[in-house]
Amino acid sequence: MTQDRPIIGITLMLGFCLLAPLSDAIAKALGTGVPIGQVVMIRFALQALILVPLVWWSGRIWRMQGRVFWLVLLRTVLHILGIATMFTALTYLPLADAVAIAFVMPFFMLILGKFVLNEEVGARRMIACSVGFFGTLLVVQPSFVTIGWPAFLPVLVAANFSLFMLITRQIAKQTDPISLQAVSGIMAIFIMTPLLALGHQWGMPALEIAMPDSQQWAMLVALGVLGTAAHLLMTWSLRFAPSATLAPMQYLEIPFATLLGLLIFGEFPNLLACIGIAITIIAGLYVILRERAIARNLAAQELIQAPA
Repeated sequence: MTQDRPIIGITLMLGFCLLAPLSDAIAKALGTGVPIGQVVMIRFALQALILVPLVWWSGRIWRMQGRVFWLVLLRTVLHILGIATMFTALTYLPLADAVAIAFVMPFFMLILGKFVLNEEVGARRMIACSVGFFGTLLVVQPSFVTIGWPAFLPVLVAANFSLFMLITRQIAKQTDPISLQAVSGIMAIFIMTPLLALGHQWGMPALEIAMPDSQQWAMLVALGVLGTAAHLLMTWSLRFAPSATLAPMQYLEIPFATLLGLLIFGEFPNLLACIGIAITIIAGLYVILRERAIARNLAAQELIQAPA
């Protein structure tokens, strides 16, 4: 698919921005009614249940060997930890605050790119990172005063998913995205099954096994379906438009999360958190636009230096 239909790509990304906070809202509504390990297990089991038949029906290649297999396994472990941490954070934090704090991820990505991949990062982007971190701290501060250390859980989510994206970048050209998510779902089942068995035996609350009631089952199924659909929309959006076009749209998750938090939970960020959210969005958009400008300059230089 050529990247020449940006309206379709933007529409698909808009769908992702709507579904992702809705999935988080369902996780928050579940609260501690279902142990977090069981929630994660069902989330990935439904992902596999939806995507494995799709891979089989479409004839996609999903065998992964050698270095790619181990990177996919590590990526799956990070995905499990990231989702579990985010769902745990949502039991303590307002929905909008948790989502906004997690959007410190682009700054972690920039720092990892500099120190892990040796990518060139200019002074202006580093300043934007510092400003973004400051904005995030403004969002964290009111929650930290109220609930303490759990206010920093979304920061751990951001750091975790930065590593997740770094690994995804390493294997993106060698794997089909839908096959990758299907295989990750299967791997997650094999990882979570013994963990839940041991957690239940050892009496670990987060890894206990409980029998959800009918309402909780409906919410768990919705969580798995929405989470899988959201990631598919994101994957398909990149077939129609470049990431530089779509990345700024992801910040729409924050106002959507704010609206859902207000309508469902009666939550709204206080003034300090609103200022922090605004600073984080502005700094993040600056980093994205700066990346786009640098990419265009490099492309122009390569075009000029290309032999006639």
